[in-house]
Amino acid sequence: MVVRAWVGRIVAACVIAALLGAGAYWWTRPAPRPAAAAAPPPPEVGFVTLTAADVPLPLQFSGRVAGFRSVEIRSQVSGTLLKREFNEGAIVKVGDVLFRIDPRTYEAALSRATAQAAQARATLTQTEENYKRVEGLVAQKVSPQKSLEDAIAARDQARASIQSTEADVLTAKLNLEFTVIKAPVTGPTSILSPPEGTLVQAQQTLLTTITQLDPAYVNFTFTDSELRALQEINNSPEPLLDDVKVQLQFGDGAVYPQLGAVDTRSRTVDPRTGTILIRAVFPNHEGALLPGQFVRVNMTGITMPNAIVVPKAAISQGPLGAFVYVIEPDNVARARQVRLTRELDDGWIARKGLSAGDRIVVDGVIRVRPGNVVRPVPYVPPANAQAAPAGAKP
Repeated sequence: MVVRAWVGRIVAACVIAALLGAGAYWWTRPAPRPAAAAAPPPPEVGFVTLTAADVPLPLQFSGRVAGFRSVEIRSQVSGTLLKREFNEGAIVKVGDVLFRIDPRTYEAALSRATAQAAQARATLTQTEENYKRVEGLVAQKVSPQKSLEDAIAARDQARASIQSTEADVLTAKLNLEFTVIKAPVTGPTSILSPPEGTLVQAQQTLLTTITQLDPAYVNFTFTDSELRALQEINNSPEPLLDDVKVQLQFGDGAVYPQLGAVDTRSRTVDPRTGTILIRAVFPNHEGALLPGQFVRVNMTGITMPNAIVVPKAAISQGPLGAFVYVIEPDNVARARQVRLTRELDDGWIARKGLSAGDRIVVDGVIRVRPGNVVRPVPYVPPANAQAAPAGAKP
């Protein structure tokens, strides 16, 4: 019995020891290594290959309409304003009578000048007859030579008097004509003018102002940097603006139907704004363009040679500015800083950083990691973008 008890105890102790050893091995064994994950495939991106081409460069500026000519109407003679022959603010034509000044004073002056001219002609007739008579007497040696000299002097004085009195008559006629003031140009008049009965002072009293609207000027400005850009495009210190067409757009988006042309530009830079004044001229037969009106000026006809256009979807912004992802021959995408100059409907013109033949990422830019391999495929624009009308802005 004693032997069996000891054997049972020994067996129990061995079982307990075995269980403890198994538990210690379970807790202290090294963790199994996970299976190595498979590397993800390179991301698929859409790319385009850049090409250099002559790109039309549309330019848009803010401008204001100005009258082609603004004429101040002043009287050339003094007198009482008898009548105004037009409605204030109305459009008048060349030769229309605007004002009438009391002519009685100038009619009297004309009568007096005419009478003096007649008297001078009578005197000339008398002196010429006297000269002929004295000349005959001197030839017969009946009258002294001094008499002939006096007759010649009197005749010449009478002739000069004729010229003087005729000039007085012409001046009197002009002054009488000036009492009727006519429009020198066609256009609308100013709203304010002196009332009838006002004493008008010659060359001082402003009667009205006529603004000629046809043709019309539109003034707008370039910055000096834009002028330098045009000089670089034309490879000339003088930008070629003769063949440029100018189109106007009103504030509500309506387009003026008539095209204009650049008339002239300032040769100096405004020190206050750093801009250069440009003036365009437009036909304005219907008077739709009004002085002081705000318009948008769209210039077409300027072409940038060998320009590279970068699609807008390819451009990203970073701490150093704009950049694009360029796919190298080994299909590694690397970021490259670019300098953009002008925005177009379908992209930006790159001035520096890119060249023809570069492949840039357009679709899937967000999946690109700089320096990683990508799987490039040619970019195909969406069907709705292809069906969009030409020139439509997104």
